[in-house]
Formats: sequence, C-alpha cells, structure tokens
Amino acid sequence: MAMHLTPTELAREAGLQRTDVISKCVELGVPIFQGRIDKSLFLESMRADTSVVNEAQPSSV
Repeated sequence: MAMHLTPTELAREAGLQRTDVISKCVELGVPIFQGRIDKSLFLESMRADTSVVNEAQPSSV
C-alpha cells in the first residue's frame, strides 16, 4: 500500500531536512504530486542511489 506524505512528514520519517527531501526528489526523479510524495518510491530511489555510489567507489582492501 502506497503512503503519500508531505515533504515535512517524509523528512521527519527519513531523518532528513525538508529541503533535502525536495532536492532528492528532483535529483532522483521522484514526482511530487499535489504536494505529496510516495514514501516507498522515495525510499527505494534513495537506496538505489546509495547502491550506485557504493559500487562506483573503489574498495580499499
């Protein structure tokens, strides 16, 4: 079930600032529809972005 939250509500749950949530939505292409963001889509996009960043960094082993 999708949960659609305001940027303020989502920021509170994700441990981010409201402006950071909006910036990440723009950066990752997560739509903000009528002032609400799909929580699961936002969090999954954040996880995918982190995975790409981690794979791009060489390991120090």
